[in-house]
Amino acid sequence: MQLQLPLWRPQAARDAAHAVRAGLLPRRAPGGWHSRDAAVMGTAIHVELWADRRADAEAAIDAVMAEMHRIDLTYSPHKPDSELSRINRDAGRSAVPVSEETYALLARAQAFAELSGGAFDISYAAVGRLYDYRRGIAPDDATLAAARSLVGWRGIELDPATRSVRFARDGMCIDLGGFAKGHAVDGAAARLKALGIGHAYVSAGGDSRVIGDRRGRPWSVAVRDPRRADGVAALLPLEDCAVSTSGDYERFFERAGVRHHHLIDPATGRSPRAVHSVTVIADDGLTAEALSKTLFVLGLERGMAALAQVPGADAVVIDAQGRLHFSPGLQAR
Repeated sequence: MQLQLPLWRPQAARDAAHAVRAGLLPRRAPGGWHSRDAAVMGTAIHVELWADRRADAEAAIDAVMAEMHRIDLTYSPHKPDSELSRINRDAGRSAVPVSEETYALLARAQAFAELSGGAFDISYAAVGRLYDYRRGIAPDDATLAAARSLVGWRGIELDPATRSVRFARDGMCIDLGGFAKGHAVDGAAARLKALGIGHAYVSAGGDSRVIGDRRGRPWSVAVRDPRRADGVAALLPLEDCAVSTSGDYERFFERAGVRHHHLIDPATGRSPRAVHSVTVIADDGLTAEALSKTLFVLGLERGMAALAQVPGADAVVIDAQGRLHFSPGLQAR
């Protein structure tokens, strides 16, 4: 069964919509919709926007793709010259100076780690890299135990005076995959707004950012049925917000009836199984993605408690029995 939820929009968007209907703000001149798809950061990128002229639309979409490639070049763990690779290579031996952007991301990661009690932890990479989802490889207990000794967000030492990062133990490493795509769609949205785009949708895999509405109606974002690739569990009508979905169906393999997926509990090094998917709506993509990962690892009760600490965030959870659960903010709508 597909569920249609009421419109989710921030207060500022509601005020602007009322002003347009009252004739206090001008309506946009006639134009058209433009879109493009690409593959960056190992995921599908989609952009759809409204512009008065095709040249303006193409320039805006080019700006989005440039931002996606910039994030990939900076934070890919697979590129040896990326800033992330430099951190992982050197921070176990000495403090590594980083860019202002990277330092801010690391500080946000540590804040989410504290909020979640360690359920969100970018140092999980020490165990995450032991899995190969294409080849169906999972670590044995001894290998996993050794890697888990290198996991722990408190071992990521940030120094604001030198804007640097150091690891407490050599062999530690980090992965920003827990919210890099959310950060990317935030950057893309900022570029679009700077170019005067008022209606747009940008997605990077399960992370999306919507600007304005879809010219008189909300953007509609589907929550996939985690056990049917073409099924939709719920539809979210959205304006001016970000949405992130984390699911156990994105990258996984099964062995002896156990599903090993890419969402890892830093405390165990294994895949949590209490829920199948989590969708979070928030003001920005970085927050939405970090919270969707957090809630997935913590499970329904503890995850909703963590979510409640972030003003304006809401969630849709599909548990292991296929039941839908909504945060109080969505229930109130």
